[in-house]
Amino acid sequence: METPGSQSSLHRANLERVVRAVRLAGSLTQAEIARTTGLSAATVSNIVRELKDRGTVEVTPTSSGGRRARAVSLSGDAGIVIGVDFGHTHLRVAVGNLAHQVLAEESEPLDVDASSTQGFDRAEQLVSRLIEATGVDRSKVAGVGLGVPGPIDVESGTLGSTAILPGWTGTKPAEELRGRLGVPVHVDNDANLGALGEMVWGSGRGVQDLAYIKVASGVGAGLVISGKIYRGPGGTAGEIGHITLDESGPVCRCGNRGCLETFTAARYVLPLLQPGHGTDLTMEGVVRLARDGDPGCRRVIADVGRHIGSGVANLCNLLNPSRVVLGGDLAEAGELVLGPIRESVSRYAIPSAARQLSVLPGALGGRAEVLGALALALSEMGDSTLLDGTATGSLAASSPAFT
Repeated sequence: METPGSQSSLHRANLERVVRAVRLAGSLTQAEIARTTGLSAATVSNIVRELKDRGTVEVTPTSSGGRRARAVSLSGDAGIVIGVDFGHTHLRVAVGNLAHQVLAEESEPLDVDASSTQGFDRAEQLVSRLIEATGVDRSKVAGVGLGVPGPIDVESGTLGSTAILPGWTGTKPAEELRGRLGVPVHVDNDANLGALGEMVWGSGRGVQDLAYIKVASGVGAGLVISGKIYRGPGGTAGEIGHITLDESGPVCRCGNRGCLETFTAARYVLPLLQPGHGTDLTMEGVVRLARDGDPGCRRVIADVGRHIGSGVANLCNLLNPSRVVLGGDLAEAGELVLGPIRESVSRYAIPSAARQLSVLPGALGGRAEVLGALALALSEMGDSTLLDGTATGSLAASSPAFT
């Protein structure tokens, strides 16, 4: 047993600090590890050498600032994590290794009226199929990140009221999937996972304070403060869709009137255009028509952008993020929607907050949430288990999908 404060316990703590920094970033040069951990360059060099000898990390030549450097990442065979994203009409699953490399990914349609049992049956089958496709032993699964389109109670893990998957309200998604797979499962809402995905792999890289705005069947924000997702004590932080824009406006599903969501979400926007474009119109179709020059679609997207900008201005005044990333199908409209967002921010936000803000489209598209689920699983892993060689769990042998 190591004595607290002893040389051996200090060395162990430094090993864990280096492993954690690399695990969260995916790949870092030794100089970046030193800056991230606060350890000296000599200490980092010795620790990296030890971790390489253990087989915990891999070191490859690279360049940084025009100089030769060594990139450090976790060993590709140290374990795998799984991301599962449930959306309004889709189920997407990805398998990645601890070096932040996606090994397999697949999406399939999901009936919005499907029960939670049917949804988890499908997820279990898809997870099994993808693990088999990677050729990685099932015992290497270290954890699962799970995304759902609704608020998760922080204490109980219960999914709150959601109009997107109405039959799932009151379920405990993490508990359900954990019982099927037999490995740790960590759950969060889709906007938070979109923020994580963009922060690790996309338009939020290198930013410590940002908001990821997802506009789809509903409207939500994933908030990153000082490099960490902010959920609030009840798990409902980021419900930007329920900021009141017009107290005499349309009735929202939350019971209030004139929420931001009633001016921007697909269920409210599409009926405006259906008389001239048919009832099969989707937000993806609206964006495509707008980019092709359709005047009605361009006007509606501009209006949506201005309304989103009003909500973003409120975020700027309260939280002063340095970046806002727009996700969902709407982000594909580019400047047609980003320009009006910036216009509203400039008009309604405190000038100093508006000047510091950049508004960008998401870089990951529809993959943001499932990649964020991978990032969640990676962030929740224990570093001591990696060092002890016991990072991986084992999928439930009793589950028919894994036999």
